[in-house]
Amino acid sequence: MSETNMADGEQIIHIGVTGHQHIPEAARVFVERGLREFLAQYDGRPVVGLSSLAVGADQLFAAEILRTGHTLKAILPSRRYERTFDKDGLKSFEALVGKARQVVTLGYAEPCEDAYLLAGKRVVDDCDLLVAFWDGQPADGKGGTADAVAYAREIGRPITVIWPEGVRH
Repeated sequence: MSETNMADGEQIIHIGVTGHQHIPEAARVFVERGLREFLAQYDGRPVVGLSSLAVGADQLFAAEILRTGHTLKAILPSRRYERTFDKDGLKSFEALVGKARQVVTLGYAEPCEDAYLLAGKRVVDDCDLLVAFWDGQPADGKGGTADAVAYAREIGRPITVIWPEGVRH
């Protein structure tokens, strides 16, 4: 997925995200610090962050990508995806979509597990490496974090897991 920035010939790295929608307080500080430290290694380099903008890990990642001056590409599972958010999640989702350089909406008319699975795979397919905010447990439903991680492993995509040991989502 790597491409070259035509302005200066520098390699653009695409970093995808998958992660839990609920990050417990016992994990939040660890996850936030781990994400900042992870992204710090790309300071001064062109990065495109790929996210489906779900609440929790996806929105946290997208906000940090933008805060650090990188580019955001949103990969949305379906039309009417915004219907899945509560008031606070929707406000954050709309703000992040508005700041995304590119928004790709997959062909599903309504949000569903198949759409979530396809969006996770698309993030993995379009990235050079995947960051997973994941406790290592199986997915709660089709299209969860574990499915994206399994797919990344299947196709040989590098994965960085940021999660404190012993904490479950």
